[in-house]
Amino acid sequence: MKKKNNLKQEIFKYFLLFSILFLSLLWILQFLLFPYFYKEQKTSDIILVAAKIKKLKTSSSFEEKINQLAFDKSVCIEIDDANFYEIYSSRFFGKGCISNIEVTHKYKFDFLNSNVEEKTYEIVNPNFNNTTIVHAIKLKNNTYAFINASIEAVDGTTALIQKELFVISILILLVSYVLANFIASQLSKPIKEMNEKSKNLAKGDFKFELKEENKIQEIEELSTTLNYVKEELQKTDELRRDLMANVSHDLKTPLTMIKGTAEMAKDLHKNDTEKQEKDMDTIISEVNRLEILVNDILELSKMESIDEKLQLEKIDLIECIDNILKRYDVLEETEDYHFDFIHKSKKLFVTADKKKLEQVIYNLINNAIHYTGEDNKVIIKITEKSSIRVEVIDTGKGIKEEDLPYIWDKYYKSNKNHKRNKIGTGLGLSIVKKILEEHHFPYGVERKEKGTAFYFEIKKED
Repeated sequence: MKKKNNLKQEIFKYFLLFSILFLSLLWILQFLLFPYFYKEQKTSDIILVAAKIKKLKTSSSFEEKINQLAFDKSVCIEIDDANFYEIYSSRFFGKGCISNIEVTHKYKFDFLNSNVEEKTYEIVNPNFNNTTIVHAIKLKNNTYAFINASIEAVDGTTALIQKELFVISILILLVSYVLANFIASQLSKPIKEMNEKSKNLAKGDFKFELKEENKIQEIEELSTTLNYVKEELQKTDELRRDLMANVSHDLKTPLTMIKGTAEMAKDLHKNDTEKQEKDMDTIISEVNRLEILVNDILELSKMESIDEKLQLEKIDLIECIDNILKRYDVLEETEDYHFDFIHKSKKLFVTADKKKLEQVIYNLINNAIHYTGEDNKVIIKITEKSSIRVEVIDTGKGIKEEDLPYIWDKYYKSNKNHKRNKIGTGLGLSIVKKILEEHHFPYGVERKEKGTAFYFEIKKED
């Protein structure tokens, strides 16, 4: 497997790439574009000097002004009469001035014979073997001005810039290295801390807190997210432990009772037919309870692992709930439970998976039976507005506000003390939540003055 670069190496790589690109641009400007810029600048200087000379008037300060122009722009200025005898020369102000008589006479006579006011020549100065621009202009009183300057740096400027670029290149590379180290340390320190502490999550160690305040927004958001993930994993781990403990408890209790009752039927009641029948009834009851528990575990596991398609159909909600309530006739007769079904319509049609909707209502009623008050009363209420709202209400102590978001979790108990359910398994609300979310039916739980109301809503059919 190819070895990955660490953060420091990656940052330095990009800094180095940026530095190389930047330095390459500088060197390109120096070697390719600098001569062009230099030529343009010198040509512009010569044209400007020529324009100013034209405006100068002959006076005692004329020579001084010419000297100043030559000095300011580093050009050579020569003013001749009609016979090209030198009146003034400033050769000593500009390096690269043309002093070769043969060359100067050539362009001077050419300009005289051209009968034009201005003309520019590009020639090779034999003194320095460099290209020079000469701009000739005709002045008043039959005098002529010749301004020239080298368009190649002959004063060591190029060599100086090259040395400076070399030093700058070294400095930029060093600065890139230092900055890469600094930035990498600023970035990697909190990331390393998060990485090390996050590894503890896999070991089930949730006793850490990441510092969320950071100058870098993305790192701060990552810290916040990891803290949130830690809290959620901690809750999930607690629920998993509770689930294992509670399922184990619910499995162990009926198994213990079955074993104990079977031993009594075999040893103590082997000659008492009546007691043996009671023992058999107890065994059957506990086996039924085990069957319900196993079925709920299998149903929940199936729903969480398989994306089962809903078998939607049009069903009568009133008839569906009436049929479910008939299952609880035995509780009304033997344990004095009361089931109030409040509704206005005789028939109320909805579209849903009938089997799963029955399971939702059945589980909600079982939950209400387990938590209702001493009056043993459970209310099933249907309200018809823009949609149909089905409520299952108990008259118990109610649920604390802080426990409401977690009430749908498997085996969630606000006091964490699991007790054996009279009816159901403790997994009912998780199954309800899963089915309602599959149907996209809104659902929830509300605190009442006395007791708790679990509800869901269905779109009304015509």
